[in-house]
Amino acid sequence: MSKTAGLSRTADTALPDPSRWKALAFIALAQLMVVLDATIVNIALPSAQADLGISDGNKQWVITAYALAFGGLLLFGGRIADLWGRKRTFVVGLIGFALASALGGAAQNEAMMFGSRALQGVFGALLAPAALSLLAVMFTDAKERAKAFGIYGAIAGGGGAVGLILGGFLTEYLNWRWTFFVNIPFAVVAAAGAYFVIREPSGTRNRAPLDIPGVVLSTLGLVALVYGFTRAESAGWSDSLTVSMFIAAAVLLLAFVVTEARVKSPLLPLRVLTERNRGGVYLSLGLAIIAMFGLFLFLTYYLQVVKGYSPVKTGFAFLPMIAGMITGSTQIGTRLMTRVPPRLLMGPGFLVAAVGMLLLTQLDLNTSYAAVILPGMLLLGLGMGTAFMPAMSLATHGIEPRDAGVASAMVNTSQQVGGAIGTALLNTIAASATTAYVADHAARATDPKLLELQAMVSGFAAAIWWAVGILVAAAVIAIGLINTGRPGTGQGGTESASGEGAGGAEDEFKIPVVAH
Repeated sequence: MSKTAGLSRTADTALPDPSRWKALAFIALAQLMVVLDATIVNIALPSAQADLGISDGNKQWVITAYALAFGGLLLFGGRIADLWGRKRTFVVGLIGFALASALGGAAQNEAMMFGSRALQGVFGALLAPAALSLLAVMFTDAKERAKAFGIYGAIAGGGGAVGLILGGFLTEYLNWRWTFFVNIPFAVVAAAGAYFVIREPSGTRNRAPLDIPGVVLSTLGLVALVYGFTRAESAGWSDSLTVSMFIAAAVLLLAFVVTEARVKSPLLPLRVLTERNRGGVYLSLGLAIIAMFGLFLFLTYYLQVVKGYSPVKTGFAFLPMIAGMITGSTQIGTRLMTRVPPRLLMGPGFLVAAVGMLLLTQLDLNTSYAAVILPGMLLLGLGMGTAFMPAMSLATHGIEPRDAGVASAMVNTSQQVGGAIGTALLNTIAASATTAYVADHAARATDPKLLELQAMVSGFAAAIWWAVGILVAAAVIAIGLINTGRPGTGQGGTESASGEGAGGAEDEFKIPVVAH
């Protein structure tokens, strides 16, 4: 039987899981919980710091402990999902995340707080790639896949802003501890739903032995990289430990790549990275997250410190960005994904986001929210939502089912590392511009407090200009590297990507291999 005939037979006999849309609801709920946690704690941090007596020098560890564990263990979590089963990994990740959140909410000192955040990161690293890879193997029809990833992409993009709103409400009207406790009902409902509803397709696991050297090298390399950028934000780029972390990260990650090219069962098969479409997604998405996370930080400080907004009002000020992301992802991305090639959604999407970011470079002390910030955030959300949806889908589209977990982990890794880089890089640029502004204007200043605010806003504007450039670079990479046709067609390629070692209905969602 020919390969084409075999694929046709598969398409005819393999029926989609009837509970897949219910499963999507629980997967989306879990993803929302993880994304919320990235920003919800930021709002609560000042209150938690005061209650627990955490020093200014140590407060960053509330954020850093989570980022290090989550970013460092994502590839390992993705491989565990492929080996152990995605449903099982997903449920264990949810239960562990709930227990770690309960520990954080009950924290009595900084050690308990830091430990709980690290544990959240560990279980988040199991949960996040398992969630995305479940979508990859459950939704194989191109149109259904577009809708599913549209919903997932909207949550992945807009969840951080929702966290600012929810964090503001919980901190202002209840207690900072509820920013942790709120995860428990999310996790319990998602875990129960997943246990009873999700039916993972058979024959999609990768039962090869675990690549221990790869686990050690990738974890240590990513931890060193994330910590290097996090430390650069507070200690500076020339700090000896910062430089040492970057050197160690480069050496460890290079050793990881060499190891993966040689071992029989690699943690991250290089075929996942070297396919130009997936490589383009990981790189462009990581750059876009750098720009976006930096902006979250600046706008939060601008609205609260300069404009005097409360935490709740600040959260609501981000609503237009959420609305834009949901619209871009579910109405534009989903509707066009099966009609146009992904690069024609991702490239223009990043450019629209860049235009929105460009508006925000006009920030000053008296900037009108309605005239500048509102349209800027709408365009930013619309562009990011439009780009995120095909990016999330393409990152796992065409992957062999045995690699779905690790490919999903790479999406999360590019986002997590991008977030750490964005916060540190753009914050450092802003701080340098603020210092330069003070030096230039101090002699003529009559009001030190006014000078401080003017310098802060000048620093934000300078960093946002960099974010504009980063988004343009993401658009160029997406248009230049991603060359597959729209899902379900042979555009952009000449040969079907049949699954080496793949089986079942998953063969249906192979994208064409592009002839170079």
